[in-house]
Amino acid sequence: MKILVAGSSGLVGTALGSTLARAGHTVCRLVRPQSKSGEGPKEGFAVAWNPATGELGGAGVGADAVVNLAGASIAGGRWTAERKALLRSSRVDTTRALVGALAKMNVRPSVLVLASAIGIYGNRGDETLTEESKPGTGFLADLAKEWEAEALKAEALGIRVVLARFGIILAREGGALAKMLTPFKLGVGGRLGSGKQWMSWVTLEDVVAILRFAIENASLRGAVNVVSSQPVQNVEFTKVLGKAVHRPAPFPAPAFALRLALGEMADALLLSSQCVLPQALEKLGYRFLHADLTSALSAVLANS
Repeated sequence: MKILVAGSSGLVGTALGSTLARAGHTVCRLVRPQSKSGEGPKEGFAVAWNPATGELGGAGVGADAVVNLAGASIAGGRWTAERKALLRSSRVDTTRALVGALAKMNVRPSVLVLASAIGIYGNRGDETLTEESKPGTGFLADLAKEWEAEALKAEALGIRVVLARFGIILAREGGALAKMLTPFKLGVGGRLGSGKQWMSWVTLEDVVAILRFAIENASLRGAVNVVSSQPVQNVEFTKVLGKAVHRPAPFPAPAFALRLALGEMADALLLSSQCVLPQALEKLGYRFLHADLTSALSAVLANS
């Protein structure tokens, strides 16, 4: 297949591009005007893409699928008003422009896969959440609702839309786990706040496999929780990670200290509780490569 990928230079995009190319697919990396086409993944080729004008290069014509992974890093800086505006525009406005570009095509792709987030559920305590659960409240939930609404407009164009709601992605190359590893390896890691908040996680390897599953499986549409079937509370995650790096984890980070350091972002990203299950994937028979946290961390951290 010919697959357009927006956000191809990020953690997920790089891994996905490599996997798709090895499988024999043609990967077209959407490259913005200010980007250098020589940067980022080597797989596939660059296609000019300008979200500000909605212009998509002719090389993108004839695509069978589109994967939209674009968006500034949620954890890339304190959530000032300016930062929030960037997080919103890089997701909502870019997705709107992309769907607009697809509308102009004479022959449209059969599927659009959007990288959304389980942040759409908000802070839900011990409640078990599935794709049928209602969205929550807060900045991340509101952002995800807007973001997904723009992607769903592609359905009116006859395009199947999959809203891939990512949990905490475990990868050696980057993301949340990479940031956690340094204090844990130094023996100063520990639970965050009370440690009772649920963490819904997934390995990068499974994320890539699920995105391929979403592209190839015509039965999959709408919201899809991209998380393992075994979420854990933060205190348990801390213990398992400590054992994985052969270090104790005796130093908890108090909630007030996290809020002092990170502001609103601390509650949304570190102290929020989301016990999410991958109901849609399980119904279609997807089998996780790494279902339990111990084996997942062993695989991710092997040879690190």
